[in-house]
Amino acid sequence: MTEIQRLLTDTIEQLNAEEKRDNRPRFSISFIRKHPGLFIGMWIGWFATLWVMLESDTLAGSVWLLVVLFALLNGFFFFDIHPRYRYDDIDVLDLRVCYNGEWYNTRNVPPTLIDKILHSPGVDEQQKSLLHKMVATKGELSFYDIFSLGRL
Repeated sequence: MTEIQRLLTDTIEQLNAEEKRDNRPRFSISFIRKHPGLFIGMWIGWFATLWVMLESDTLAGSVWLLVVLFALLNGFFFFDIHPRYRYDDIDVLDLRVCYNGEWYNTRNVPPTLIDKILHSPGVDEQQKSLLHKMVATKGELSFYDIFSLGRL
């Protein structure tokens, strides 16, 4: 493992700890706050379906199924999952992107990581000069930028 990989991995682990990114579902009502219209629409649709089922001779006996399906299918809206960032996920395009997104392209590295790389004796001068050039060109660097620097 190169020095840049080590520093990047340490930064990722620090972010995971600070943001409580542990892949565990946590109960949250943020869905209701973010999408109140959709939440109300779900309940209106459920009551409309319940009314139709209760009025129907053939469906009246299976109202319990509607309640169970509604609870199961909509219950996941009340849980937030903060996926762990991992060094191995950088530059990998597979199903994990659907879960994690391309966080490594959209999230900027903390300035402390850039300082650590620039002051590290384990990073060669060519990589440091390239890092200076990247900072001057882009301003803020993403995790993928630092990842690509480590591959040189």
